[in-house]
Amino acid sequence: MTYEEIKGQAKQAVTELVETAKLKKGDIFVVGCSSSEVMGMRIGKASDIDAAKAVYEGVMSVLEPKGIYLAAQCCEHLNRAVIIEKEALLAGTEIVNVVPQPKAGGSFATTMYHNAKCPVAVEEIKGDAGIDIGGTLIGMQLKKVAVPVRLSIKKIGEANILCARTRPKFIGGERAIYDEALSGGDIPR
Repeated sequence: MTYEEIKGQAKQAVTELVETAKLKKGDIFVVGCSSSEVMGMRIGKASDIDAAKAVYEGVMSVLEPKGIYLAAQCCEHLNRAVIIEKEALLAGTEIVNVVPQPKAGGSFATTMYHNAKCPVAVEEIKGDAGIDIGGTLIGMQLKKVAVPVRLSIKKIGEANILCARTRPKFIGGERAIYDEALSGGDIPR
């Protein structure tokens, strides 16, 4: 698997998820990426900055033109903190002080940090959709309610991928009427 192929797979996956989730300018897209898993190794054991760069380039080639923010989740050594552009934060969001490294934060978060205009780290974010590349557990960084999304591809490199979009909670019970535009078509009947 070449880095160019990895970049293409990342681009395809993100394109499909952005379309399915109907993301728009200003939304937040969470990516957790094990570059070790992308290269066929065990998560956390063989960080590969070039694989991370390839995934990052594929992801950003879709998000940047649409004005969608990338939130790059760090690994467990940084408590799965998130690297994001400062301008994407809601007022009052508390910033934490850490600079990710390949072995403490992960190669993908490190790549994001070094390519962002004004990167900051936060302990949590509420993303609108996301992709978990290699079992990085991004669910804690998504808004409620997360809805699984199946794509035409199942892997980026050698890493399995899991994707989700979010929708607002349904409240009000059986007599309530819901807005299909907000639910993505998941209206309970």
